Amino acid sequence: MHAMPPGLSPFNVDAPIPPCGRWKDNMPSTRDAAVYQRYIAARKLWRSKIEWQLTLQEAQSIFADVSFAAERGDWGAKALLAYFYLNGLGPMPSNHVVGQEASKAVAIAQQAAAAGQPWGYFDLGVAHQHGYGGAYFDSDIAWAYYLTAARLGSPDAQMALAEAYSDAGRSDGEAAMWQCAFLQGHGAAAYRLAMRARVQKQYREALATFQTGVKYGSKHCADALHLLFAEGYWNSSKPDIQVLTALGIAVDPERSARYEVISEALKVNPDLKLGGLDEFLPLPPAKLPAWRGIADVITPEQDGPPTY
Repeated sequence: MHAMPPGLSPFNVDAPIPPCGRWKDNMPSTRDAAVYQRYIAARKLWRSKIEWQLTLQEAQSIFADVSFAAERGDWGAKALLAYFYLNGLGPMPSNHVVGQEASKAVAIAQQAAAAGQPWGYFDLGVAHQHGYGGAYFDSDIAWAYYLTAARLGSPDAQMALAEAYSDAGRSDGEAAMWQCAFLQGHGAAAYRLAMRARVQKQYREALATFQTGVKYGSKHCADALHLLFAEGYWNSSKPDIQVLTALGIAVDPERSARYEVISEALKVNPDLKLGGLDEFLPLPPAKLPAWRGIADVITPEQDGPPTY
């Protein structure tokens, strides 16, 4: 049994559900544009192919640029650097750059938490839940970190609390935390909400939520719509095919193929945000316009100073 770290409160699954936090509300208001551009270019290169396909030069460049941006205070770069230390970068002998150094990942998470970063609290919760990187194993402390992270707006922490509420039979807490994460553009939350609507036979809501999840970068949502338009129904909804038909759902090879292309793109790069989806791949009864491929639906980079 360990002492609860200062500022944390134990998580009680029977207590009132915490309010929705937004992680962007806890990020700095300014961001160095030059540092950000170097970080984002490195992240794009890292996401451009499956990691074992990176050359040694590419992997070295990614690590150097992310480290540079992290040292100069970019919190996105710090989070990615912590990920590299936790998981390694370059899984093949031919492109290996850094191995697993969990203590360095935890040290970065501690810096982030000290600065009030929601993801830092979440990462420390994971470290304490599994007991690595110098963070002792303690479930109570792990869940206290998750609670703080969720209050501050970490979608991953909100999803963790949703799972805890589900295990305790609190569907109200589960749905509330899914909704908190969904409102922040979290693809996994969109998938959960869409699946719940589908199971409850609220097919119009399910379709809209799956579509939104695809915009948020959810491969699972893209797969669900790919299969729907390949078959004209979901496996569990064949008895309700007339309801789906009334919503304009039918076998549609072109729609199915486009969602499959998107799914494959998200498999390589789950960071993609697809703000142009409704224009080039609208839900029925809208007609499909011509498209040139995945590039048509990717949200372009915003003009102006970068923000979190």
